[in-house]
Amino acid sequence: MSSTGTAMQYENIKVEKKNQIAYVAIARPKVLNALNKATVEELRHAFQAAKDDLEVRVVIVTGEGDKAFIAGADIQELAVQTAVTCKEYSQGGQAVINLIENLGKPVIAAINGFALGGGCELALACTIRLAAPNAKFGQPEVKLGIVPGYGGTQRLPRVVGKSAAMRLLVTGDIISAEEAYRIALVDEVVAEGELMARAEAIAKKIVGNAPLAVRYVMEAVNKGLEVSTEEGLFIESALVGIACSTDDKVEGMRAFIEKRPALFKGK
Repeated sequence: MSSTGTAMQYENIKVEKKNQIAYVAIARPKVLNALNKATVEELRHAFQAAKDDLEVRVVIVTGEGDKAFIAGADIQELAVQTAVTCKEYSQGGQAVINLIENLGKPVIAAINGFALGGGCELALACTIRLAAPNAKFGQPEVKLGIVPGYGGTQRLPRVVGKSAAMRLLVTGDIISAEEAYRIALVDEVVAEGELMARAEAIAKKIVGNAPLAVRYVMEAVNKGLEVSTEEGLFIESALVGIACSTDDKVEGMRAFIEKRPALFKGK
């Protein structure tokens, strides 16, 4: 995985890798990093590459410039969709958002401006959400006569609760970073100019942990939220058993006893 995007040349995003962290930036600042079909496909390719790259432990996703993370879908492209193609448009985006949520590696959203519509939906799928003070959030689709199509009606209530989600979804209101933090839409509001440094600091903590254990924790949470507590506990105990069979478990226990940093290999 490199800035050239492995075997694919990217036109709408930028991808880098260093210190076991993959960086993905939506790079369409002239249209506030709006998501068109081509950009969604490039994101799918980039995140699949990150998933398959054994060296990558964490992904940080952001928007280029200082105005927008992702300001929503490309309205010019969306306006000409038919009922059939609009459904396909939605399902294609949902597949990429699902890939991000279930990557098996934490994805940190460094939200540096507008996160509206598809941008808010993409952020909702990320493991951790950090916001700059100027970040703005919203699902304004009802103002355009449409419905959120990249998972907003499903993930937003799961993250902030039904009432707060309904208010945002039916009013189309755009809220500040501080309000997003108040309703738990973001985990932190980071001081101006420190967003990427904070994201990298969290990423480095994750890199130091056992990658298989991190993956299993994420699976337990994501799958457990969709079933009963009893079924979730069964999923958890099964993943505990799998984790106990790994070389990383042996190394983690040994390092603890020997009072030294563990050297995890993801095996």
